[in-house]
Amino acid sequence: MSSIHPVNWNNRTLQHPLGDSLTHGSTYLSVYSQIYSESEHRTHDLTVTVSMRNTNTADTVFINKAEYFNTRGHAIRTYFARPIYIAPMETVEIVIDEQDQEGGTGANFLFDWFINPNTHEPLFESVMISTSGQQGISFTTQGKRIE
Repeated sequence: MSSIHPVNWNNRTLQHPLGDSLTHGSTYLSVYSQIYSESEHRTHDLTVTVSMRNTNTADTVFINKAEYFNTRGHAIRTYFARPIYIAPMETVEIVIDEQDQEGGTGANFLFDWFINPNTHEPLFESVMISTSGQQGISFTTQGKRIE
């Protein structure tokens, strides 16, 4: 149900190990594949776009893991098995289809990443949206570094 391969992860996979001189971090990103409406018994399904952004103009960032969890904290899927790169000023996206309800109302991502010292950390954002007729709902979240 989810767009697991919005880009060809194999074309982004590093063929060599990451160097020891890189700085490591982890970022938490809340996402909502569903939200409550009117009561706790009615929900609306949402499409989620997760953006992994490199805000550096000259340095590449490396994402070691993008793992998706549901409301109960159970891992749903990991999006790539080996580190990928994001070129300077590039954005790579993961899309979770509106019909994919696995994440629920409290879904989240955990990203592990590596950067060159003295460069900007990657930016993780999500946009949730749903439309029906002439009504729509949309909102955003931003990642928080946890390590």
